Amino acid sequence: MNPIYKTVETLDWITITLFLSLVFLAFGKYLFQNKFLSFIILPFNNRYIVMHNKKGRLLNWFHMLMTLFQLINFSIFIFLLYKTFFTLQENNFHTFFIIMGVLILFQLSKMLLQFAKGFVFDTQGLISELLFNKTTYLNHSSLVMFVCNVLLVYVTKDSKMIISIALTLILSINFIGLARLLKNYQNVILANFFYFILYLCTLEIAPLVIVGSYLKD
Repeated sequence: MNPIYKTVETLDWITITLFLSLVFLAFGKYLFQNKFLSFIILPFNNRYIVMHNKKGRLLNWFHMLMTLFQLINFSIFIFLLYKTFFTLQENNFHTFFIIMGVLILFQLSKMLLQFAKGFVFDTQGLISELLFNKTTYLNHSSLVMFVCNVLLVYVTKDSKMIISIALTLILSINFIGLARLLKNYQNVILANFFYFILYLCTLEIAPLVIVGSYLKD
């Protein structure tokens, strides 16, 4: 009687990472059900922003859980996008780790610079509200990233069409957030137009230009 060797496959690192992000999402839904329901319909109803912008803003557990969910899925999305359009070794965890590190550093640097600008010009409250609005819509768009990541990993691998649809939805969600932000703060922006232009040039447009130039090279 010959022995039968049974091979046990280890879980793929992408599966583990996606599951970890899903844990953060599940905790957010379980612990903060009312916030989660308002958060899910954010592009169609701005209730979540109106109700929670003044209550803790960035420093509340639900927002932090959704931000962790966003960071993980944003990093995987960039990894899969890069793997689809450029030559990249499949399932390269080191590349993903670098992407996530750069993404976290990029977002933290922008946030610290914006708080520093708020301190200099005595607009800390306004900066906190702006950051809460922007990160909330980015966190919501990470739901699209999660679905796209699942499709790209398990269903339609390296599908450029799926990536294009996901990018369109992500940009649309964040554009809705930007439009509502400008509408809600139009009086403040007009009263501080010079500072608003300075803010756009130094903290929004310049980082994108630098990153775009780096990727182009």
